Amino acid sequence: MDESTIATVPAIWAPAAAAILGVFALYAAGVDRVLAAPRGAHLSAAASPVYETARLLRQRRRVPVKADELLWRAGAYGMLVAALLMITVVPLGSWTLFDLDVGIVWFNAMDVMIWALVWLTGWGANSAYGLVGGYRFLAHGLGYELPLMFALVAPAIAAESLRVTDVVAAQQGLWYVVWMPVAFLVYCLTVTAFSVWGPFAAAAGRDLAGGVTAELSGVDRLLFQGGRLALLAAGAAFAVPMFLGGGAGPLLPDWLWVLVKTTIVLTALVWLRHRLPILRPDKFMEIGWVIALPLVLIQDLVVAVIAAGKG
Repeated sequence: MDESTIATVPAIWAPAAAAILGVFALYAAGVDRVLAAPRGAHLSAAASPVYETARLLRQRRRVPVKADELLWRAGAYGMLVAALLMITVVPLGSWTLFDLDVGIVWFNAMDVMIWALVWLTGWGANSAYGLVGGYRFLAHGLGYELPLMFALVAPAIAAESLRVTDVVAAQQGLWYVVWMPVAFLVYCLTVTAFSVWGPFAAAAGRDLAGGVTAELSGVDRLLFQGGRLALLAAGAAFAVPMFLGGGAGPLLPDWLWVLVKTTIVLTALVWLRHRLPILRPDKFMEIGWVIALPLVLIQDLVVAVIAAGKG
């Protein structure tokens, strides 16, 4: 896809982007319930996210004593806002909402904002369980943030640009996932981390009665849980222009290829939750700094050498 074919659409299309993200979040919730359901109950499990949404909308919201309601709800609601801001730089085939010169940095900045949002959700509730859950997430963040940043550096080096559309255009001959597998795998792993998902869900662990979600109820809980799923979907969508060639593919239109690839990556991330145990923050910090970070730095060095050779 040539850079000239990318069109920046008016802001009026933002609700459509939000609707697509909502569909992906609902899909992720359905797949998660199906994978967790016993044999023979898959059909009802697929519909359970809809029932759960209706239940939480009807549930009365409760507020802990002396909670900082403003910061507490800002943290819970902000997860969804961060996901919506992430997808503004993801091209849907030939269209994008924002074609920023620093689109990759924008995505990474939204990820950093999640640190504050999850911690505020735990701290603002004035609950011991929530506070411990918030600090657990910060510990996970110390382990995943640098590997995520350097995983995103690899496509930027190869494309010699921080614009997402330039990264897509640079993959005409070969998708980056083929010769940047380490960066791709580290990126996918860190997406589950900033989504408080799968092996990185210790911040909302059952041993803490739900951790940062312990005091959330009704609409507050719905928006926080929906935000987690939306972040997972946004992370899966961003992997498509970064590593999977954007809308490149045979037969189907480019926008449909973006949706198909996003669905595949999102399904894999949801499936991962049921195959890996929840990691203790201290263990993951060791994995992140001793294993993931050196590997992704070596990947960046290889990419830089190849890019310099081509230049």
